[in-house]
Amino acid sequence: MSATVPAEAAPSWRDRALGLRDRLVSDPRFRRLAARFPPTRALARRRAGALFDLCAGFVYSQVLLACVRLRLFDLLRDGPLTAAEIAARARLPPESAARLLGAAVSLGLLDRRGGGRYGLGPLGAALPGNDGLAAMIEHHAILYADLADPVALLRDGGETGLSRYWAYAREAAPAGLAEERVADYSALMAASQAMIAEEVLDAFPGLARHCALMDVGGGEGAFLMAAAARAPALRLVLFDLPGVAARGRAALARAGLAARAEAVGGDFRAGALPHGSDLVSLVRVLHDHDDAQALALLRAAHDALPPGGRLLLAEPMAGTPGAEAMGEAYFGFYLLAMGSGRPRGEGELRAFLARAGFGRVTAPRTRVPLLVRVLVAERAG
Repeated sequence: MSATVPAEAAPSWRDRALGLRDRLVSDPRFRRLAARFPPTRALARRRAGALFDLCAGFVYSQVLLACVRLRLFDLLRDGPLTAAEIAARARLPPESAARLLGAAVSLGLLDRRGGGRYGLGPLGAALPGNDGLAAMIEHHAILYADLADPVALLRDGGETGLSRYWAYAREAAPAGLAEERVADYSALMAASQAMIAEEVLDAFPGLARHCALMDVGGGEGAFLMAAAARAPALRLVLFDLPGVAARGRAALARAGLAARAEAVGGDFRAGALPHGSDLVSLVRVLHDHDDAQALALLRAAHDALPPGGRLLLAEPMAGTPGAEAMGEAYFGFYLLAMGSGRPRGEGELRAFLARAGFGRVTAPRTRVPLLVRVLVAERAG
């Protein structure tokens, strides 16, 4: 008896229209006509420019990295300088400085000013004094090295610079990692967490109604410090790997929070989360984990909360309107190189929360959803 082969579904009108578009755009004669025809000329030029930007994106990122490493944005913080002054302070040959300055102007990082001087551009103005953003830009050199052969990464995976940097990603027993193995990434997250924390807390005005906040994967306590400033009566609990928790304990003490904060070392994959907090936060943590681990973490958070307790889930999400490439392209490949996790959209995260046992879920808005979005889930009473 032969197996029945299911009939192929008839293509939809949308599929037919897209197929026609693909055939036209792939035809060189049509492309030449579109570039000359006034009604389609602007669109053809925009598409050509977008395709070129995809090819040139790595070069653009390296221009930014060079500016950060040479501290050009800090040099120009107090006012414009001439190309000769910049070359001398950055210790660059004049010709190289002129090349870099021209590139930075074209990318909106710098502006040309009167008298042959250069000042901060609309993008570069956000960088002086922003140590967290500068640290993240420097950190991307590891990712770029891992992506030197993207096909090999897709086919083979294996050990990468990012998997070594994020030491817990492929470690069977991450709780045993020594403090020196977690120091670099803990410091990076501490430096970059401040701007994320403000975004999250601005979207969560109910913080002060809670008694105790446990930040899971809390690193060196940057999110807890920001929360402490907004809710002076809030008790603080940091949960992370033992080596990270030790660094967090010291940082919280330096911030004067030792009397109201504790740091607990452990591994959620090997045991339950501590009880006693009515608010649990996961800030840029869940997308670092594969599905089984992510669901286990959400269930552990649910079990640690009392009835009526809430989970604050904050991370960049796939499918964010206006930032679609950030999710599937950037985080998709970053986490592939890291060796753990994947980007997820709001709908998928809501489904995970339901499977973990959470009830009502709300999605308060953040000002810059490209950086972080927020879901608040409640444990049923």
